[in-house]
Amino acid sequence: MDDKVLKKREEIREEDKWLVNEIYSNDEVWEKEFEELKTEAPKLKEFQGKLGSGEKLLEYFEVNEKISRKAEKIYVYAHLRSDEDTANTKYQSMMNRIDAYMAEYATYSAYFVPEILSLEDGFVEKEIERLDGLKEYKFLLENILKEKPHVLSEKEEELLAAASDCLDSASSIHNIMTNADMKFGDIKDEEGHTVELTEGNYSSFIRSKDRAVRKAAFEGLFKEYKAFENTLATTLSSSIKTFNFGAKIRNYNSALEASLKPNDIPVEVYTNAIKTIDENLSSLHRYVSLKKRLLGLDEMHMYDLYVSVIELDKEHIEFDKGVEMIVEGLAPLGKEYLDIFTQGIKDGWVDKYMNKGKRGGAYSWGGYDTKPYVLLNYNYQLGDVSTLAHEMGHSIHSYYSRKEQSYYYAGYTLFCAEVASTTNEALLIHHLINTEKDKKRRLYLINQELEQIRTTVFRQMMFAEFELWTHESFEQGMALTAKDYNEKWHELNVKYFGEDMIVDEDIDVEWSRIPHFFSDFYVYQYATGYAAASAFAKNILDGKENAVEKYVGFLKSGGSDYPIEILKKAGVDMTTSMPLQATIDRFNELLEMLEKEI
Repeated sequence: MDDKVLKKREEIREEDKWLVNEIYSNDEVWEKEFEELKTEAPKLKEFQGKLGSGEKLLEYFEVNEKISRKAEKIYVYAHLRSDEDTANTKYQSMMNRIDAYMAEYATYSAYFVPEILSLEDGFVEKEIERLDGLKEYKFLLENILKEKPHVLSEKEEELLAAASDCLDSASSIHNIMTNADMKFGDIKDEEGHTVELTEGNYSSFIRSKDRAVRKAAFEGLFKEYKAFENTLATTLSSSIKTFNFGAKIRNYNSALEASLKPNDIPVEVYTNAIKTIDENLSSLHRYVSLKKRLLGLDEMHMYDLYVSVIELDKEHIEFDKGVEMIVEGLAPLGKEYLDIFTQGIKDGWVDKYMNKGKRGGAYSWGGYDTKPYVLLNYNYQLGDVSTLAHEMGHSIHSYYSRKEQSYYYAGYTLFCAEVASTTNEALLIHHLINTEKDKKRRLYLINQELEQIRTTVFRQMMFAEFELWTHESFEQGMALTAKDYNEKWHELNVKYFGEDMIVDEDIDVEWSRIPHFFSDFYVYQYATGYAAASAFAKNILDGKENAVEKYVGFLKSGGSDYPIEILKKAGVDMTTSMPLQATIDRFNELLEMLEKEI
């Protein structure tokens, strides 16, 4: 069969598919469990108004766990099956049914947090002291109780919940406008063909070797954003106002505090990260001037930023060879970690190849009682090997968390999630650079890692700095316009990229294109996650005492404590500048390698 023809799901070899039938041997068993869930779940409502004793609380936790675990399995199975082939109407229907039911299911226990908060002060603490069985839930209950100053009356909470859809409308408007209504015109591609420019294909054009193509794409895209800058500015302002409104009525000192405090992340973690990056921008300036030299340009423009300085011939890496490369790269993590990794590959965690109708991209997902499955669309490139290392990092994190933690503590926060996956990637690329003999390939790999740090750390922290400025401006009563946003964005680009970069005026409106600004104070976690991973990778590679044990301890912690504390116990203190400094040190080390090679 011709490899270029995409296979149907049933044509993929069984050993290349994930073993989802280990959750349910067939769809009939799934249907039966779904019916059981519908009769069992309403029992959760029976606890409403009765949580005034430790015994009842304990009973609630036990009943809720049993039912939730069943619901989770049903939900995961339907979603995984539907992702295997999105054209399979049977599985689409199963997924739609459980999705609709989960909304109803959530209402059965919606009273739980408000009721805990309505109990008399000190009551929960006394019951934890009195009943040994409740001690296990201490962190979970204390986490709820500390929100007390920020929770409103039942009536007010109901009103806010009912208005939440209207309050979130800015993000929906931005999404539909930029993805559906805005048209970016046509440009000529590398072969001279006229093609329509879209948000979807812009990223490949901006990486084009042909400078005229990337310039045309850059100007075409931002010209359209510029035409709608006033509407887009009003949309962003309205989202920021909504978030500030929420922070104010919930008694937080600032929008930033409202975003960080629920996970017990000190505001300083955010502001110090910006400060550390600001103090190290000379490294990014050095990279820009090096890139300008490597590309042989008289003038470096914003549209030259994404083009690769080294092009490699397409290579073909078989899946098993990719696994071998990862195992060599992750060797510093020791035998136990590698055994889990290789066993996971053998035991049907991974759905390896593309097939007709399969969902694109890659992810790691599962439930407390399932394998930590990995969806891949392996296409024999080096990038796919890196993706497998990344997703297996998430899966092994989940494997350890579920094995070591009880159901309620097995999940982990976003702040920690990217650390495990990125540590794997860092160890892999480190190994590939160190063992590569071919000069051109080595240059390519060094540049890959530099680009990753530039986009994940420097770029995201520039976003974080812009975001903090927008919120603080609103808190000071300033009404920001498109002109204000443009000026600030231009100023940040000049500051970040240095004097070797010509900051084209077109870029001034780029802020209006970033959907993450509608999920307040979200992007900084990409940078902190990468920084924590860099610190772990450095400790492990430097052979620091107990570095591997501490790292595995982090993987085993799940959500049993606040993210800052979990990382601190593992030897990475995010309240200091050390982790980010480790990333910048690595960036400088790579720059030196690149300078030596050219």
